[in-house]
Amino acid sequence: MSTPPAATEELDILVIGAGISGIGVGCYLVTEQPAKSFAMMEARGAPGGTWDLFRYPGIRSDSDLYTFGYEFKPWPNQESIASAPRILDYLKETLKEYGLGDRIRYHHRVVSADWSDAKARWLVHVERTDTGERLDFSARWIFTAGGYYRYDKGFVPHFKGREKFRGRIVHPQNWPDDIDFTGERVVVIGSGATAVTLVPAMARTAAHVTMLQRTPTYVLPLPERDRFAQLLMRVFGRERGYALTRSKNIIIQRELYRYCQRFPKSARRLIRKINVKCLPPGFPVDTHFNPPYDPWQQRLCIVPNGDLFHAIRDGSASIVTGHIAEFTEHGILLESGRELKADFIVTATGFNLQPLGGIQLSVNGRPVRLPETFVYRGMMLSGVPNFAFAVGYQSNSWTLKVGLVCEYFCKLLSHMDANGHDTAWPVADPDMPSRPMMRLTSGYVQRSVDRMPRQGTAAPWLMSTDFRTDRKLLLESPVTDSALHFSSPAVRAHAPETGHSKETAP
Repeated sequence: MSTPPAATEELDILVIGAGISGIGVGCYLVTEQPAKSFAMMEARGAPGGTWDLFRYPGIRSDSDLYTFGYEFKPWPNQESIASAPRILDYLKETLKEYGLGDRIRYHHRVVSADWSDAKARWLVHVERTDTGERLDFSARWIFTAGGYYRYDKGFVPHFKGREKFRGRIVHPQNWPDDIDFTGERVVVIGSGATAVTLVPAMARTAAHVTMLQRTPTYVLPLPERDRFAQLLMRVFGRERGYALTRSKNIIIQRELYRYCQRFPKSARRLIRKINVKCLPPGFPVDTHFNPPYDPWQQRLCIVPNGDLFHAIRDGSASIVTGHIAEFTEHGILLESGRELKADFIVTATGFNLQPLGGIQLSVNGRPVRLPETFVYRGMMLSGVPNFAFAVGYQSNSWTLKVGLVCEYFCKLLSHMDANGHDTAWPVADPDMPSRPMMRLTSGYVQRSVDRMPRQGTAAPWLMSTDFRTDRKLLLESPVTDSALHFSSPAVRAHAPETGHSKETAP
């Protein structure tokens, strides 16, 4: 006798992800939209997203926690650049304070979702990652807050001779619990944020760590603790001091980015000057810290208290710039003929992007082709009704953008309730000039750019990198504009065949 299918659970909002973005969405919904029913789908068995998944040595934020933390919850620790365990504690505390624990459905992976104009709802297909069971949910809105990384598999290029190597090869995204590199020779392949985090952390106990890079990266030291922030909180109190520090750091981030964009040659010289001061006398700075691109064409790497430079100065770590010819039994052979001996090789070679978590979307049975859509206000897709997403900044703290999107989303829901609307969708001019959604030249972006939505060249279709600009667009401007269309049950009752495309914003 077959088991009858489970009843479809109905929700106002289905949130995808229980990491720092998803938890933020939940907090805003609890406070700003308390009458709305919602649940958070988390494919893993624990909250925290990145900060629970990644376990490699030294994992930490690459932004200060006064801006990476939530606006509504002051960062409680003295470290401005914080370790993953501290960030995870902060997130779990937020979950508890806002009563979100019961809202999370663990081991629930969203596979696909189909929008129905007739019902003005999404039918969301979910798979239990622990049992394989298939479930269906019905939701008025989907808000995907899982970021854009593929969490089950990192990027590893093909290395000739990989099978020859007698030691152990690991990727930071799949760091094993049983690894012990004490007293061993380690080669870390890569030069991005993960590599510059791993090298000084592993150098504390390894015999030696070599960072092998094909292309140098801009690296800047920052104090691990913001002493001025601590002063502000002593003088003005925790809440006010946190807000002032947050504002200060937002301004610093913006001005640093603008300076690098407007005066790239000057910025390059300044960063080089800082690097020279941090490194041993005579160190070949122009070989290992001189990228072939301008600052902020790719992300700048932050090292707290200059820990990477300290490891290079004391000899526990070194940097080699070159191209890999092949792996050997005992290490890595470079095209220059030099062989780097290694007992462990860490492939910090980057991540794979996965737009919208790999969810297959369709509208009235027609698949949504993401490269044919445009991003509206940095959080909706043209032609896709009642669908929102959170993608943070690349040149500022991720969570700054997520907070703005959440506030706008709650305002939009209130506007729709007040006007009797149940459907909202942006409409873009198909002849509008476009460019990629993400403009960084980093390899992980360029490998996936053709699978991502696109952006226009002006608001509301422009993906801004500036907090002040986005704040004006999302919070200080009217909720509606000519690009955002609405529909209601009354409209569909009179013209059911027209779908969701007749009633527009005032």
